[in-house]
This record gives sequence, structure tokens and C-alpha cells, in this order.
Amino acid sequence: MSASAIFILDLKGKVLICRNYMGNMDMNEVDHFMPIILKREEDGDITPMITHGNTHFLWIKHSNLYLVAMTKKNANAALVYSFLYKMAQVFKEYFKELEEESIRDNFVTVYELMDEVMDFGFPQTTDSKILQEYITQQGHKLEVGAPRPPATLTNAVSWRSEGIKYRKNEVFMDVIESINLLVSASGSVLRSEILGSIKLKAVLSGMPELRLGLNDKVLFQITGREKSKTVELEDVKFHQCVRLSRFENDRTISFIPPDGDSELMSYRLNTTVKPLIWIESVIEKFSHSRVEIMARSQFKGRSTANNVSILVPVPSDADSPKFKSSTGSTTWLPEKNVVQWNIKSFPVSVTQQAFVLCGL
Repeated sequence: MSASAIFILDLKGKVLICRNYMGNMDMNEVDHFMPIILKREEDGDITPMITHGNTHFLWIKHSNLYLVAMTKKNANAALVYSFLYKMAQVFKEYFKELEEESIRDNFVTVYELMDEVMDFGFPQTTDSKILQEYITQQGHKLEVGAPRPPATLTNAVSWRSEGIKYRKNEVFMDVIESINLLVSASGSVLRSEILGSIKLKAVLSGMPELRLGLNDKVLFQITGREKSKTVELEDVKFHQCVRLSRFENDRTISFIPPDGDSELMSYRLNTTVKPLIWIESVIEKFSHSRVEIMARSQFKGRSTANNVSILVPVPSDADSPKFKSSTGSTTWLPEKNVVQWNIKSFPVSVTQQAFVLCGL
């Protein structure tokens, strides 16, 4: 069981739109949600799920909105939160930005989407590409005759329509990775990991089946091949188009891709990573505080880091700090209490310097 009702509230707790999926709840119960949230914020005891009587509120905050699921049952909380985040993503793909104004401006479309993404408390279709086939921002026109679900909902391959044709068949793939590092005061790396995703853009005709191979450590162990440059993927998450049975059996990523842009998979690598850019600071205390920031590139080869942005914390009581940098530009962001140092091009094995003079 998922949710009995879904509400979208503004920051004051006013209901912008709601949908009662099961009809077994008093919709006025939502009036208790905001007072409980405000009280818990004051006490510092805010939680993702709150209870009033025998009513449970499971909620997320997005921009200036609250998305709230309400139920009296022992619902699957993980499923409910996954649904709320997915619903927010669908709204963003429809309206570009999910905020109070976009909800008010697209009231009819939002209501249609809420009717389609859940049925009697159970999540249904949450793929925006499928929803956009029969719910448009111009409104949904009803046809005369017996209602019939879209073909993509009843196909074995629900994420791709039949009859797609292109003059030129192409596939574009981007591997996007970010690095998380925890460094001690002495400069040694305590923990490091890589978070990655594979973005896919398919411009293909028909129903093509693609295969993708990785230098996966498990695969080479199964086949008895020894490779030094292998990776051990963790927390792998695939798009629904990937055949999971094939991956579990022989580590082959086999799939019929969605049309257009999609995220094929995401993963995590728990591995030792050398920081690409190393930041050091030297603090000198005079009548005014002075901080010298040195950034040193450590990547190999002929690589160049473009559009590097370094945020330098500044005391909240700083008064008109002055900056001087060997390259790039610096900007004081008083709302964030940081100095943003932007370097357009950062070549390998080069040390850049910036000086910040903070008037206190």
C-alpha cells in the first residue's frame, strides 16, 4: 500500500492542489501538518515522517513547495518517498522549474499528471516520456469512443514507442563523474569515492538492442582474465530498459534504449583518488586578516581543467574584503560568506595564487 492522498502545499501550508486516491481519509487532516512542522523546526526535532493521531504524513520539500503523502495504513515508506521524488522530477521535466508559480500556471496539467501517476494509492506510470505522449501542456482532448490506454503502457517495452524512424542512426554517450574527498588537517586523504553516471542519447530507428561492455572486475574474474585496470562498481542503478538477468549472469549490459536523452546507469567507485586540484591556505594575522590561497593542479598528461571554481570561506562579519589573484577573477558572495575564485583555464603542474584581505 502506498498513499491515500497527495498534497502540494506552499511554504505557509496552504493547499495548492491535492488528490484523494482512496477516499478513506478526512482531507482536512492536512491542516495539522504545517503547525507540527513549525513546532518541530523550533525544537530541532524535524523528521521526514510525522504523525497526528492515526494519520501519517510523509513529505519532501522542493524549492518553495511541500509535497506531502498522507495515509493511515502501514505504508511502504521507501516506495512513498521514491514516488514523491519521481513526481517532482516529472513536474520539472514538464514545467522546467517546479515552484509555486509553475503549479498555479499549469493547474489543469498538474491535475492530469496526478491522476495518471497513481491509481487507488498505487504508483503507475512515472516516466515523463510516456506521459508526454498523451498529456500535453495544451490540454488533453478526449476522443469519442471507448477509452484506450496508450500503446506504450501495454507494450513489453513501455519506455519506447514503436515505429520510430530516423534517416541517420546515431548513439551518443557521456560518462560524467564527480569525486568526493575527505582530507585530514595534515593533508592526507582519509576517504575518497567516485560518483558516476552514463548519459545516453539514442537517435535510432525501430527497436534496436544494444550491448555495453565495461572493464568490470567481477566480469574478468568470472572469465578468468587478469586485468590490472579494472573497476569494482558499487551501488549500481540501471534504467528500466536494462535486462537485469543478463547483467547478473554474464555482466553484459543489454538494453533497448529509450528514444532521445536518458540516464542509462549510475554507480559508485570506492577507490583511492589523488585530488585533481590541491588547495592550500596560509593565514597571516595583522591589523586585518590576510589569507593566501594556493591551488595546484595534479592531473597528468596534457590535460587542462576548464571553468574551475574555488570557494574560499570568509568570516560572516567581514567588511568589504579585497582580493588579488595571479589569474582568473574573484567575486565576494556575502549571502554565502565566501569568495568565489574562477579560473577559466588551469593547465597541468601549475600553481595559482590568490590573496584575500578581510576587513574586520
